[in-house]
Amino acid sequence: MGEVGGFKKYTRAETPERGPRERVGDHREFVRTLPLVELQQQGARCMECGVPFCHSGCPLGNLIPDWNDLVYRDRWREAIDQLHRTNNFPEFTGRLCPAPCEAACVLEIDEGNAVTIKQIELSIVSRAWDEGWISAEPPAVRTGHRVAVVGSGPSGLAAAQQLNRRGHWVTLFERDEAVGGLLRFGVPDFKIEKHVVERRVQQLVDEGVELRLGVDVDASDLEGFDASVLCIGARVPRDLTVPGRELDGVHFAMEYLYGRNRAIANDRQARISATGKHVIVIGGGDTGADCVASAHREHAASVTQIELLGEPPARRSDELSPWPLWPVKLRTSYALKEGGERSFALSTTGLSGDGRVERIHWVQNSGEPPFAPVEGTDESRPADLVLLAMGFTGAEPKLFDELGAIASRESYATSRPGVFAAGDCRRGQSLVVWAIEEGRKCAEQVDGYLEQLRDRAHDRVRHDAGARG
Repeated sequence: MGEVGGFKKYTRAETPERGPRERVGDHREFVRTLPLVELQQQGARCMECGVPFCHSGCPLGNLIPDWNDLVYRDRWREAIDQLHRTNNFPEFTGRLCPAPCEAACVLEIDEGNAVTIKQIELSIVSRAWDEGWISAEPPAVRTGHRVAVVGSGPSGLAAAQQLNRRGHWVTLFERDEAVGGLLRFGVPDFKIEKHVVERRVQQLVDEGVELRLGVDVDASDLEGFDASVLCIGARVPRDLTVPGRELDGVHFAMEYLYGRNRAIANDRQARISATGKHVIVIGGGDTGADCVASAHREHAASVTQIELLGEPPARRSDELSPWPLWPVKLRTSYALKEGGERSFALSTTGLSGDGRVERIHWVQNSGEPPFAPVEGTDESRPADLVLLAMGFTGAEPKLFDELGAIASRESYATSRPGVFAAGDCRRGQSLVVWAIEEGRKCAEQVDGYLEQLRDRAHDRVRHDAGARG
């Protein structure tokens, strides 16, 4: 794979980005791609490892060395075919996945020197769209079975596409006004512009998937389907139980991000605005970073992100996360490169204000469970907008309860025959790459279940024919 000794000849090239001062002035994507020659050089760095750990690092099991080599050899048309063998939507993962494959790359033994897998992946699929190599792939034959997929995030989209291509009639339900789930409404445009999602949705429609939008599904909507797949996400946010939580100006992160995405799509003012305000973001993950970056683009007076956990080490610690595991180490998000402050090991003790939040109160803690407060470190700061980005506790239980279905971590089938679950609602809040993998694997189990239904129906027909004879 690649060029013999290429990993010695070429250094790693980091993903190019528009400068922070430029990009905070708009909502366009800020990540760029490397020039063709540099991409081929990066593909040449792939080492022909005896054991390609990148395969196991990627939840989808992407055939990474194969398409690295094809890019190096300028065989892009074959590269997209290899990429699509394991990943329905590489333009999603190429933009949003944190690239655990790169953390598992053998070259990452020399920390920071991994092959730029994510950049190559995105370049392959971007060129494929530009060249017109991606088109609808409707099935040649229909089975007659009808499948409902509830939720149109990446797991629902993947399940719908896989099942449709197996020949089943698929109906995709979405309670919002557009398809995409968090890809559409939770992730800002500057990380993934919505036309990227829309063209994949159009591909599904052209392949025969029926869309039903604005439907808050209940059990009666699923009557008449031979199987149902629940991909409703883990949308119940973790709350902050401190005095002052009820004040105006304290919101869950997704309330803010959903409003921002809708406002940008419709060129109007959002209900929750950071403009001119002192913004506090509680939570240090991707959702928190997206809130920070969105507040920058609204010209907030100040933006501060705080985390409950202590500051991680600057480099990979073999005691905490030895290679090829995902390293636990200090990272600076794209949002903090644009500005703002970040503090670790802070426990929020309260919020105060006259009807509306005006200040946040916190104390330093020990940095690890049980997060004991450090005496004499109490502090307060101005806070006009507080965004809670502390993760999610699980799926909304309503539909599961109505169906009498209990999700399982051992199988995509729930406790109710014919009802399946995939994505975050089954395994908990996770990465886009895991969501796609869940949708694909769930589709395999659903297809097997429907095949058993066909076999039983054929057996009944033969039995009835024999009895009549």
